[in-house]
Amino acid sequence: MATNTLPQRTAFDLPHLAVLLTAALQILTPLLPQIGIGEPIGSRSLAVRTSITPAGWAFSIWGALYLGATVFAVYQALPAQRQNALLHRLRWPAAGAFLGNALWAAYTQLYGLSFVSVLIITFTLTCLIIAYRALSNAAVSKTAWWCAYLPLSALAAWLTVATTVNIAASLRYHGMEGGAAAPVIGAAVIVIAGLIAATVLVRGRGNLPYAAVFLWALAAIFAAGGQAAGPIAVATGAAAILVISGLVAGYRRRVYASDSIRG
Repeated sequence: MATNTLPQRTAFDLPHLAVLLTAALQILTPLLPQIGIGEPIGSRSLAVRTSITPAGWAFSIWGALYLGATVFAVYQALPAQRQNALLHRLRWPAAGAFLGNALWAAYTQLYGLSFVSVLIITFTLTCLIIAYRALSNAAVSKTAWWCAYLPLSALAAWLTVATTVNIAASLRYHGMEGGAAAPVIGAAVIVIAGLIAATVLVRGRGNLPYAAVFLWALAAIFAAGGQAAGPIAVATGAAAILVISGLVAGYRRRVYASDSIRG
């Protein structure tokens, strides 16, 4: 079984600093329009809104996500945590994700939700998947749960949905809207996203923060596109069932693994 500490690693070095700087950068970059650079992300998103774009209130979650990222950034830099093997595995993926958020915000505000924005957000999600896998395979203390497991899992969930929504918006940006079939295509995309989330939850052994944030996003999609198109409403319900089922199955897998170790 892997140790939870590293041998004598007490110096404040580049990975610690990278997490702190990128956590701050992702918060500051969306403010560029306030100094006359680019257009607000909300305006860019509204211009290419699709049937699976969440209701506007859903994006208020960024306040909590930014707070969580800041908590993680400070926590991982504390002297007492510099020998923590789990945090050692999380620092670069987290820094990559925070940097990706900053780059996505900067690009989108300047140029809109083109295909390039999909590439950036996919990079961000990839970094968070790496962090999610590390968290899923580790024994996490109560403090680490609040300061690392919760914020990074929640961000991973939101980016899973955001990547899907970004792809749909980018297709519209480039003139590929689907016509009358758009609601059915959107519904299929939502169900696929639900399947992906369920798989992630099973492999992650029942990650409650991930499930909760994903359900938040589905509720916001239902509140917007689901009220306008029946297929979207049905798809969000089906995806929610998949997510909850994945959460339960993942939790049972965690309990079974714990019982096997004790036995």
